[in-house]
Amino acid sequence: MAKVYKAIISASDKFVPNAFRPLWEHPAGPKTIFFWAPAFKWALVMASLDDFRRPLEKVSTTQSGSLAATGFIWTRYCLVIVPINYSLSLCNFMLGLANGVQCFRAYRYQQKIKTDKEA
Repeated sequence: MAKVYKAIISASDKFVPNAFRPLWEHPAGPKTIFFWAPAFKWALVMASLDDFRRPLEKVSTTQSGSLAATGFIWTRYCLVIVPINYSLSLCNFMLGLANGVQCFRAYRYQQKIKTDKEA
């Protein structure tokens, strides 16, 4: 698989315009996993945003809290690794933010249900 990927990159290399050459050659550019990891991780962020359409009684605070925590923890990690990966950091931050909001919404809903039962 690595040979196929290298062949594709080598073939594509001659078509990259000079204006995009700095991005193409960057240590976290499209030639490395540092580029492709956040590109595919955005699907997890989109799935988290899609969960906002789910009824709140079906939202797991544990899952949302875990995804929020890992998103924020990995945001920090992306800023201390070499090369610094700003795109992965942004992706992880958005994952943490989306799930943090969802966790808060679900928790608030559960508290409302609890107070309604007590009244």
